[in-house]
Amino acid sequence: MKYLGLDLGSRTLGVAVSDKTGLIASGYEVIRHEEEYDRLLEEVKNLVSELNIEAVVLGFPKNMNNTIGPKGELSLEFKEKLEKILSIPVYLQDERLSTKSALDTLIKGDVSRKNRKKVVDSVAATIILQSYLDRRKEYEEK
Repeated sequence: MKYLGLDLGSRTLGVAVSDKTGLIASGYEVIRHEEEYDRLLEEVKNLVSELNIEAVVLGFPKNMNNTIGPKGELSLEFKEKLEKILSIPVYLQDERLSTKSALDTLIKGDVSRKNRKKVVDSVAATIILQSYLDRRKEYEEK
């Protein structure tokens, strides 16, 4: 099963994709949108079709105390809209600290500050998707 991972930000959408087996996530691209969420829906729909995606995993930003803030509400709305235009499941994955983990990974990899800004959202989407894939695998093994 092939998955698409999304990290929705206020100006960018990080995109990751899994391999056909649904085991390994890889960064795919970063889409700039300047809060044009309806345009993003169409772009995601096109990616789903183009890449033969069978499910979408959307990052769900919760507060550290497990409450849902404005960004979490935005993700819930985006999920609902995706479900209406796609005929595949859309899952939420807790994304707390995913961007920090992505930045830490890029810094350890000695990626320049300029280049980090270009790819951090795609790396965060990869972390979100891989977290989901790992968790899904654990549930299936039990």
